[in-house]
Parts: sequence; C-alpha cells; structure tokens
Amino acid sequence: MIFSQSTGKLSGVTFVVTVVLAVWFALVFLLGANGAFVRPPEVPPLPILLGATVPVVVFMAAYLGSATFRAWILAADLRLLTAIQAWRAGGLGFLALHAHGVLPGLFAWPAGLGDIAIGVTAPWVMLALIRRPTVVASRPFMIWNLLGILDLVVAVSTGALSSGFIAGLVGEVTTAAMGRLPLVLIPAYLVPLFIMLHLTALFQTRRFEGRCENFHQP
Repeated sequence: MIFSQSTGKLSGVTFVVTVVLAVWFALVFLLGANGAFVRPPEVPPLPILLGATVPVVVFMAAYLGSATFRAWILAADLRLLTAIQAWRAGGLGFLALHAHGVLPGLFAWPAGLGDIAIGVTAPWVMLALIRRPTVVASRPFMIWNLLGILDLVVAVSTGALSSGFIAGLVGEVTTAAMGRLPLVLIPAYLVPLFIMLHLTALFQTRRFEGRCENFHQP
C-alpha cells in the first residue's frame, strides 16, 4: 500500500503518464500516417523494431531511476491491468488477415495464437486476483505474465523475419502491412504497452514475495 502522504505525488504521476501515453499514441499515428515505419522488403524493419523496444527501455529506466514512478507502478491495480490483456484475444485478426493473403503464416500463426491464448485466459486470471489477492505471488501468475511477454517477443521477432529482408524465407506476402496504419499501431504502441503491463505485474510479484519472506523470518 502507498501511504497517504504520497497520494499527491502519485496523482501527479498518473497525470503525467496519461499525457505521455496520449502523446506517444499521437506520435506513432502521425509517423505511421507519413509512412515513417515503411521500409523496402530488402531492408530490415528497424523503425518498427525501435518502436517496439524503445518505449520499454524508457519504462525500465523510469522504474529504476525514479522512486515516485516506482511507487506508482507498485501501487497499480493488477486486476485492471490483467483485464486489459483480454484485448489480445483480437489476435484472431492476424489469422483472418493471413487467410485473406495480407499477412504471412510465419508471423500470423504464432502471433495470433499466442495473443488469443493470453487474451482468453486474462479474465480468469483477473477473477483469481479478485477472489484471492495473494495470487499475485503465485508461480502460475508469474508464468502467465512471462508467457505473455514471450508471446510478444515472438510476434515482433517473426514479424521482422517475415518482412522480406531474408530472401526465400517468405513468399510474396510479407509483413509490410504492419508498417502502415492502422496495423502499425500494434507493434509500435500496443506491443510495448502490453509488455509494460506484464512487467508491472512481475514487479509486484517480486515485491509481494519479498514481504512474505520478511514476514516469515524469525
């Protein structure tokens, strides 16, 4: 729990984070609209890779470097953050786009099925947290979050490999569509955002475990 004297600071962090998320979304949208993420098939998709990784690096730097931001992260409502992951059931769209020849199977199948698995199970994990808050320190909860991150890493990796810069790996259908609006919002905004949600859960798991260890010490 966060002490009452910190409420003002945490409210300020909430405002700043809200503004940053809005500006970040607008920046990705504007860059996507201007084709900044589009690269020729023979060139590695570095803009999308940077879009998916730089926000996570900034998040980690803020968590490690700011005590106030760290307190805000550790006070976040995991029930809400877990529920947000249910949106990933929309990974079914990757499979639909593959069926219509828009995305290659090398990317669509692992990314789609992985997202569906996390999205479908998210409500059950949320219910477990509601019924028993100590689930946050359980191994299944930790594994679920690690698998959620792994799914996103696999999606970004297969997406990059399927962009066409490796000759013969994919056919005529590449992940070029992921560099254009509206799909570019997924790797450059939603993927790093979902990773941050998983990291927040893991940080809280670690803190809870540390408290339990201290409690049981003689």
